[in-house]
Amino acid sequence: MLKELLKPYHLILASGSPRRHAFFKSLDLDFEVILKPVEEVYPKHLKIEEITDYLSKLKAEPLLSELKPKDILVTSDTIVWHNKKALGKPKDEQEAYNMLESMSGDTHSVISSVCFTTTKQQILVNTTTEVTFKNLTDQEIWYYINNFKPFDKAGAYGIQEWIGAIGISEIKGSYNNVVGLPTHLLYETLINISKGE
Repeated sequence: MLKELLKPYHLILASGSPRRHAFFKSLDLDFEVILKPVEEVYPKHLKIEEITDYLSKLKAEPLLSELKPKDILVTSDTIVWHNKKALGKPKDEQEAYNMLESMSGDTHSVISSVCFTTTKQQILVNTTTEVTFKNLTDQEIWYYINNFKPFDKAGAYGIQEWIGAIGISEIKGSYNNVVGLPTHLLYETLINISKGE
């Protein structure tokens, strides 16, 4: 259905994330991946979805001058927000442990923004999912870090991996958002763009 509506358009995904690629494929979309490096730095005063909104727009900037009239550029950013701060990707095992240990037995927010850029407009959408971990033991945290190496993931975990299966006791909101892309927002917004809304 959406594939038919988007036939006149050229969909570009500016992301190297295999999880985002898989979501685009699961929606049966024809798309091209174009990557341009961006330094993901945001002003320190930004909070919660202000951060992901800012970064998803920032990721579109290197491609703006190359867009053609029927191009739809999609950029996205996801953060984990806990104890009033953003948790990015851990730089080593100890930082991964610190993040997971701090979220153990507590609820955190996973926030994603998706930016849709054409030559005529830029549309920004975001969503938040609340995720609760059970009390994780040190043994469980280290087992996960050592076996799954979650250094490419915000908050040091992937919900679709072992730690999600054994550790998450409650989730409120979009599961796919926690994996890395709020597909319901992607679908709705692309339909609206294709209809000229």
